[in-house]
Amino acid sequence: MADKPAADECAPVVLAIDGILDLHHFSPKDLKTLVPDYLEECWKKGIMEIKIIHGKGTGNLRRSVHALLQRNSLVADYRQADSQSGSWGATIVTLRSGS
Repeated sequence: MADKPAADECAPVVLAIDGILDLHHFSPKDLKTLVPDYLEECWKKGIMEIKIIHGKGTGNLRRSVHALLQRNSLVADYRQADSQSGSWGATIVTLRSGS
């Protein structure tokens, strides 16, 4: 008989909507909903610049994030973070105003 997951393994994760999304705490399979939902919540709160921390690694996570950003209508622009903001381990996203 398989073990049941612990109650907190099934509980929804509550994120602070503060303009910084650290993907180290999430599974790559969650990106498809996590990134767009987070951007939308930031936009609703008037947070127009977001830092997404994806890490340096092999670049697969960064490429996945960039593909999601490219398709998102709320995104005006995105760029690699500068050396003080995480360098190529983070992406800075600027949202469109009035979307």
